[in-house]
Amino acid sequence: MRVDLKSEEPYRLTRDKINVLARAVAEALAGMEGVEFVEDKNSVRLEVRRLIEELLAQEKKIDQEARRKIESQKRTILEGSQEWDILYRKYYLEGVKKLGI
Repeated sequence: MRVDLKSEEPYRLTRDKINVLARAVAEALAGMEGVEFVEDKNSVRLEVRRLIEELLAQEKKIDQEARRKIESQKRTILEGSQEWDILYRKYYLEGVKKLGI
């Protein structure tokens, strides 16, 4: 799977893909030594799904904010240019750091 950071929507996970991912995480946790669920596995899967959806929403906000900062520059910086890529990474990482990730 390749993610294109230059497109408007880098990659959108469908509800089904998020469910598959959440199920895989719940199964992996259940199989780990020393991990014991206080809730049933489905409740854990639902919570993992909620957390994934929350992270994806935050990521989308970070992406939009990075793009907004680039667009607000005094001069036009073309998306796909080296300068745009450098600024995008800089602003994106700033947004990620604000979240503490």
